[in-house]
Amino acid sequence: MKVLVVGATGTLGMPITHALEDKYEVVRASHSRSPHKVDIADPKSIQALFTKVGKVDAIVCAAGHATFRPLSLLTDEDIQLSLRSKLLGQVNLVRLGLEFVNKGGSITLSGGMLSRAPTPGATAVSMVNAALEGFVRAAALELPRSIRLNLVAPGWVRETLLSLNLDPSPGTPADLVAQTYLYAVESTFTGQVLDVVAAGR
Repeated sequence: MKVLVVGATGTLGMPITHALEDKYEVVRASHSRSPHKVDIADPKSIQALFTKVGKVDAIVCAAGHATFRPLSLLTDEDIQLSLRSKLLGQVNLVRLGLEFVNKGGSITLSGGMLSRAPTPGATAVSMVNAALEGFVRAAALELPRSIRLNLVAPGWVRETLLSLNLDPSPGTPADLVAQTYLYAVESTFTGQVLDVVAAGR
């Protein structure tokens, strides 16, 4: 099975890639430091990636940015970045990638628990994550050729908290989160939002 991992060099992308490459052929793509460059905020970049990579059996996205900032400090650009990158970037991966996914293949996107368990400062992130959940549930009903579409919704990732100099104890280790993505790729269900603790343990 040939799996395209978008965001392969990131905090989640690297362990996801490692979990997959033990079993499958993995094609790595990211904004930088990767054999295949892609900016998911740019539809033309996404199209160029698929044209270069060709047919795949699965797409896993661990890319996309959303701004974490108090509501009173959010700017128009913060909102636009969050929508253009994490939301529309992943929506366009599905739209533009469908013709490159083989029959019975899968697409797995990345959301987050902040859609249902928000915290102060998470307005933009929570908005995007909630929109992604709605998109996945609805779009999965329309995908051709028995292609499956699911979303992984991690909570705080331990390595992310460490990078922010915060207490890592509430976080889930990235390698455990990666197992949930592997589970999504190897499953038979579609239109599902997978919470990491529920699906990964």
